[in-house]
Amino acid sequence: MSIYDSLNPRQKEACFCTEGPLLLLAGAGAGKTRVLVHRIAYLIEEQGVNPWNIMAITFTNKAAKEMRERVDDMIGYGSDSIWVSTFHSTCVRLLRQNIDLLGFDRNFSIYDTDDSKKVMKEIFRRKQIDPKQLPERSVMNAISHAKDRYLTPAEYKREVHGNFREEKIAELYEEYQKQLKNSNALDFDDLLFKTVELFEFHPEILDKWQERFHYIMVDEYQDTNAVQFLFVKKLAEKYRNLCVVGDDDQSIYKFRGADITNILDFEKVYPETVTIKLEQNYRSTRNILDVANHVIHHNIGRKDKTLWTENEQGDMVSFDQYEDNYIEAAEIAASIEELVAEGAKYKDIAILNRTNAQSRVFEEKLMIKNIPYRIVGGINFYARMEIKDILAYLKCINNPQDDQAVKRIINVPRRGIGQTTIDRIQNYALERGLSFMDALDMTEDIVELSGAAKKKVDAFAILIGDLKKEAETEDLLALYDRVMEDTGYAEALLVEQTEEARERLENLSELKNKIASYMEEAEHATLSGLLEEVALIADIDSMTGEDAVVIMTIHSAKGLEFPFVFMGGMEDGVFPGYRSISTEGEEELEEERRLCYVGITRAKKRLFLSAAKRRMMQGQVSYNRVSRFVREIPPTLLGAVKEKIIETVPPAHSYHSVERQSPKQSFSTSAGPLIYELGDRVWHIKFGVGTVQEILPAGADYEVAVDFDKCGVKRMFASFAKLKKED
Repeated sequence: MSIYDSLNPRQKEACFCTEGPLLLLAGAGAGKTRVLVHRIAYLIEEQGVNPWNIMAITFTNKAAKEMRERVDDMIGYGSDSIWVSTFHSTCVRLLRQNIDLLGFDRNFSIYDTDDSKKVMKEIFRRKQIDPKQLPERSVMNAISHAKDRYLTPAEYKREVHGNFREEKIAELYEEYQKQLKNSNALDFDDLLFKTVELFEFHPEILDKWQERFHYIMVDEYQDTNAVQFLFVKKLAEKYRNLCVVGDDDQSIYKFRGADITNILDFEKVYPETVTIKLEQNYRSTRNILDVANHVIHHNIGRKDKTLWTENEQGDMVSFDQYEDNYIEAAEIAASIEELVAEGAKYKDIAILNRTNAQSRVFEEKLMIKNIPYRIVGGINFYARMEIKDILAYLKCINNPQDDQAVKRIINVPRRGIGQTTIDRIQNYALERGLSFMDALDMTEDIVELSGAAKKKVDAFAILIGDLKKEAETEDLLALYDRVMEDTGYAEALLVEQTEEARERLENLSELKNKIASYMEEAEHATLSGLLEEVALIADIDSMTGEDAVVIMTIHSAKGLEFPFVFMGGMEDGVFPGYRSISTEGEEELEEERRLCYVGITRAKKRLFLSAAKRRMMQGQVSYNRVSRFVREIPPTLLGAVKEKIIETVPPAHSYHSVERQSPKQSFSTSAGPLIYELGDRVWHIKFGVGTVQEILPAGADYEVAVDFDKCGVKRMFASFAKLKKED
C-alpha cells in the first residue's frame, strides 16, 4: 500500500501537482499540513528532487516544528536538508550570511517591541515631542505598516506629502531607522524588509537563493503582507514552482498588515495557476460545520467553498442568552463542571474571546469553582524583567553596539549610575556618531561627568570587556554562570529574601534550562544563535499540556483545536465590535465574520455560543442585541444544551433583543437627545435620504439602522452619523 493511498482525491491531486504555480484553498481542518508533508515526500521519492532544493515556510514556530517533525518521520535520511522554517527565521538565516552588503554587521541584534518602544521614547525626548499630541504607539504602528508595504522613510514621506502629522511620522521613521543602524539592530519588520532589499539591490544574492530553492511551499498564505508577498515572489521568480496554501475565510490579521488580496488575486499574478480546493474537514462534527458554513457564506469577498465531513452529525450547537455577563460566565463555569463530570479533561476545553478584556469575569467564576485555567497571551516568559535583564547582558556581550541592551543593564543591579550620567553619555555619543558602548570608553573626554561617575562607568565597561573575553573561550552555560556571578545579579536577588525574588531566581533557572536544551539541539551552539532563537519565540508556541481550561482570544487560537469550545459575548457591539458595525463599507465586518468562522471551526465535538442582555463595558452598562453572526445561523441548527436557558433564539425573521425600542419613543445620547424617531425620514451627507428602521442601545450611544433610498440599509452610530431629520 502506498503512503499516498491514505489521502483523499483532492489531497492526492495537490500532492502530485508539482510543477508551476499551485493554489491550495484549504478549509479549516482539511489536513493541509498532511498534504504538504506528502507533497515533499513525493517530490523527493517519485520526482527525484534533491531535498536541498525544497523550502517550506510557515508563520509560527509551532507550525514549523510540527511540519519539521512530520517531514523527518516520513522522509527519514536526508530530511534535515529540507528548509522548513518561519518567515522570520528564514530571513534571519539569509541576513546572517549577507547583511554586511547593506552596511550591518552579521552579529546584529533583533529588537522586540519593548526595545523598539524605548528607542522611540528616546527620540521623542530628544526632539521634545509631546506624546499626548502624537502618541508613540501610533507612530510605531504607522512605521510598522510602512515596512509591511515595503516603504522606505523617503518613500513614505513622499506618499504622505502635505499631511503635517504624517510627515512628522515620516521624519521619526527616518530617525528611528538611523538609531537602529547605529545599534546594529533590526526590529521584526526589518527582517523581511532587509531581506527583500538585499534581493533587490544585490541580484547575485537573489540568484544564489533562487538556485537553492527550486520548489517553494508557503503555508497560511492568506496571512501574508506586501513585503512577504515580495519576498516569496522574488524567490520563486526563476523556477515558478510555487505552492501556496491558505484559506481566505481565515484571513484575520489585517490589523497586523495581512493583505487578503494576496490569496484572492494569486491567479492574476500567476495566470497559469492550478487551483485545488480542500474542502473535506477532518476535525469537526457536521453540525459545527453547518453553522460555520452558514456564517461565512454571508461574506462577499471570498472564494466559494463549502466545508463537509464524513464525521458524525454530533450534538447541536448551543446558544444561550443570559441576563448579564456575570451570569453568562457563571453558567459557562457550571457547564465546564458538567463536561468534566461526564469525562472531559480540563485541557480539552477552551473559552475563546473576541478581546483580552473579556477574560476577567471568566477568571473570577472559574476561580470560585476551583476550576484550573490558564491565560494564553499573558506575560510571555521572555518578557519578564529578570529574563530581559540577563538577556540584555548576553546581547551586550554579543553585539556591543546594541545601545538598548547596554543602557538597560548599565545600572542593573544598582551601581550608582543615574539617568543624568546616562543622558550625558548618550548626548556625547550622538554628537559624535558613536555607539553608547564606544562612548563608555571615552569617559575622560566627557567633561560633564563627575570623577565619581567616571569611575562607576569605567568599572561597568571593564566588566563587559571581561565577559566578552570569557565568551570567546567558555560555553554558553559557563558564560551564563559568569554573568550571574560577576554582575552580582544573583547575589542581589538572594539578599532580598522575598517571595518575588525567589520567583525571579526560579525563572532565571528556567532560562538556564533553555540554554542547556538549545546547546543539546543546535548543530553549532553560538551566543548569536541562542539570542536569535529566543527573539523569534511567540506566546502561542509556549503553550503547555497542563490539565487546565484555556482562555484566549480567537486571534491566538488560530491553528489550534479543542474538543469543547465556548464563545461568549456573541452580541453586536462585542462580536462584531462597534467599530466594524459603524464603519462604512463591508471590509471590517467581513474580517469580523472571518474571525467568528475561525472561532467556530476550532471546535471538534461541542460548540457553545452565548450572549448577555446587559454587559458592563467601559464603566457603563450596555444593552446589545444578539450578534448578527448568531442571527445568520438558521434556528434549526441551534439547540438547547440546558433546560435552564433564560431565552432561546427567536425565529430568524424576528431576531431582536428584548431592549428594542417601540416607535415614537425619545432617544438621548451623551451628546444630547436625538432629533429623529423610528419611521422618520432623515438625511445623511454621503448616503442621502432614508427612513429610520431601528434605534438600538449601544453603551452611551445608539446604533441606528437607516434604509436609504439609493443604497439600502446602513448601520451607524448616532453620535457619528449626524443624521438630520427631513421636514
